[in-house]
Amino acid sequence: MDAFYASVEQRDHPELRGKPLIVGGHEKRGVVVAASYEVRPFGVRSAMPMARAVKLAPHAIVVRPRFSAYSQASDQVFGIFERYTPLIEPLSLDEAFLDVTASVRLFGAPADIARRIRAEIAKEVSLPASAGIAGVKFVAKMASDLAKPNGQREVPTADTVAFLAPLPVSRLWGVGPKTEESLRAAGLRTIGDVAARDVRWLEDRFGSSGRGLWELAHGIDPREVVPDRAAKSVGAEDTFDEDLEGLEALRPNVHDQALRVGRRLRRAGVKGRVVQLKLKFADFTLITRRTTLAEPTDDGQVLYRAALELLERAHGHRPVRLTGVSAQELDTGAAQLGLFSAPPPRSAKLNAALDKIAERFGSKAVTTADIVGGEEQPPGDPRNKKR
Repeated sequence: MDAFYASVEQRDHPELRGKPLIVGGHEKRGVVVAASYEVRPFGVRSAMPMARAVKLAPHAIVVRPRFSAYSQASDQVFGIFERYTPLIEPLSLDEAFLDVTASVRLFGAPADIARRIRAEIAKEVSLPASAGIAGVKFVAKMASDLAKPNGQREVPTADTVAFLAPLPVSRLWGVGPKTEESLRAAGLRTIGDVAARDVRWLEDRFGSSGRGLWELAHGIDPREVVPDRAAKSVGAEDTFDEDLEGLEALRPNVHDQALRVGRRLRRAGVKGRVVQLKLKFADFTLITRRTTLAEPTDDGQVLYRAALELLERAHGHRPVRLTGVSAQELDTGAAQLGLFSAPPPRSAKLNAALDKIAERFGSKAVTTADIVGGEEQPPGDPRNKKR
């Protein structure tokens, strides 16, 4: 998806369309959650401190994030993906890898499938989307990035090395600022420079990561698309625009994440036995806490109760920057039924009904009071600032 959070705000509030828009929090303590394409020419980017962003673009409109609106839009988009393939590997609310190898006979060439998906997202969700088509994940991701906004690009296998060659080395997965500096010091400024080097030379200079860099530079990426059904865990997490303090502020976010995980588990037909809570504090300290359930579940409320117990023990009254909930040790839940097996719990019927409502009307058509109460205000609210 393209500038996803900002695009949702511009969709829901037409007065924001075509305007430089920053989705973010407090101007002194917060970070930029999303930046519209109209504000990017001024240097504003996601994850940038808000204080810097408003200095770069003092005329920009700043709105507070509405994570439940983004979650609802995400559910709609992933529902469209599922019409074309069950092999979907979510990367975030707004990004995924799709393996359409087995879908070609039904829906046409991969580029045609991408066009159909993007058209359906535009029609049904009213959001722009971009797509990259390639034989491997890394190249598809690069193609998608270069197709933004609202475009698509296909890279035939034979053209892979030439396509990657002019891109900066910072585009290679695993290359952070320190590695980029080392690569540049060795005279490697583009991916093509890396591809031109002998793999042994790279291994001598950069150790075991040298071969990985060489392989990516040649478009070699053997990783398969891993859908939720085959994944080792299913999770959801959010980084907040401002650090949150206290259980009352954290509970609705953890609740929403647990419900999102439950929906994904049911969609994939799997259940999780272990619940993990992830917390990142204001000082960037990251901790995880796990608990094992009596039996596997795909019920978001069960996941939430387990995650809440972990939260109450772990948060320590410290400001929190990120929370995440995941279900682990997944199985299909297809235990053998005995002659007098207990019927499915009432929650299973309720969840099935809620899933049908969500498929038709969005995940927030029916939700819980704490999540609604924790929702951020829309752009018309006086707490949002137009600069």
